[in-house]
Amino acid sequence: MRDERIGKIADNLISYSLDVQAGEHIMIRVVDEGEPLAAELVKRLYAKGAYPHLRFVRPKLEREWLLGLTKEHVAQVMAWENDLWKGMHGYIGIHGETNDSELKGVPEEKQRLFAEAFQDIAHYIDNQTKGIRINFPTAALAQKANMSTDAFEDFYFDVCSFDYRKMAQASQPLYELMDKTDRVRILGPGTDISFSIKGIGTQLAVGKRNMPDGEVYTSPVRSSAHGTISYNTPSHYKGTTFDNVTFTVREGKIVEATANHAQKLNEILDTDAGARYFGEFAIAFHPHILHPMGDTLFDEKIAGSFHLTPGRAYDSADNGNRSTIHWDLISIQRPDYGGGEIWFDDALIRKDGKFVHEALLGLNPEQLMR
Repeated sequence: MRDERIGKIADNLISYSLDVQAGEHIMIRVVDEGEPLAAELVKRLYAKGAYPHLRFVRPKLEREWLLGLTKEHVAQVMAWENDLWKGMHGYIGIHGETNDSELKGVPEEKQRLFAEAFQDIAHYIDNQTKGIRINFPTAALAQKANMSTDAFEDFYFDVCSFDYRKMAQASQPLYELMDKTDRVRILGPGTDISFSIKGIGTQLAVGKRNMPDGEVYTSPVRSSAHGTISYNTPSHYKGTTFDNVTFTVREGKIVEATANHAQKLNEILDTDAGARYFGEFAIAFHPHILHPMGDTLFDEKIAGSFHLTPGRAYDSADNGNRSTIHWDLISIQRPDYGGGEIWFDDALIRKDGKFVHEALLGLNPEQLMR
């Protein structure tokens, strides 16, 4: 696909998202499709005086590699990978998967072997380098969104070319309010859960780490969550699509979990000691993203949604929870999805997906799209 709008996105990624400087080494990692965007990035990185590095991943081949993986093999691979990644100043991940289920059938122990070995490097990439992840508009992604390829490309460029500087400005009041909040309560169909976010720290997510973007996030104090939460969007994870996920939570721990694939769900939550605790709480508000399409990078930014994430916490909003998983499960609170409320310290801040707190009105879609 050749489209002049790709050049605009490449400019945004280099000048705004990563703020690339001369002399920096930037890894571009392409999964399946995405070469047109990678080519534009390479040109612009050279023009900046930076050094692009390229890596191409083909999940169909990766599947065969994982099937034969051993502990000795992965240890040597990670020794090489460690030196490579710690020589990078930044990272751009382009995801153009043509089949999200390509790794289905790889035994759980093989996937866990790689995930545990790569965990330290993944933590370094997420927390110690500049980096951004962006999808590429494939036919497979259009099919997920139930759109024609042309219609999805238009949607993609609207979403990824949004004025993220304006979004950053508009989200500052939510950042400030969240940062001084102690207790959070979330209400909705099948949901009544409370937790503390006091002292954890808050972060803006406005095009610096993901594209598309549009959320403010923190994490619950690890042992503070109590109640029940139901997620009303499907989630595709490790080759399985989960619907109607519901957790019962006591003292921060998920003690009961149900879904359409309950056994598989509980296997994931039993991956390690941190998988049944939450590592992120985020409120999302991208005005162009309104409905789930089964792709986390888009779905977690849906206007009127939030996500409460089992697994690993980020260094930037760290509650101390460690896990090899980080699973962004999403719930939409707009009226067409059943409604709901978010309360900060006994003050209602959002009702039925619309911000009602006076300081936050600028984050509602009609304001962001002005």
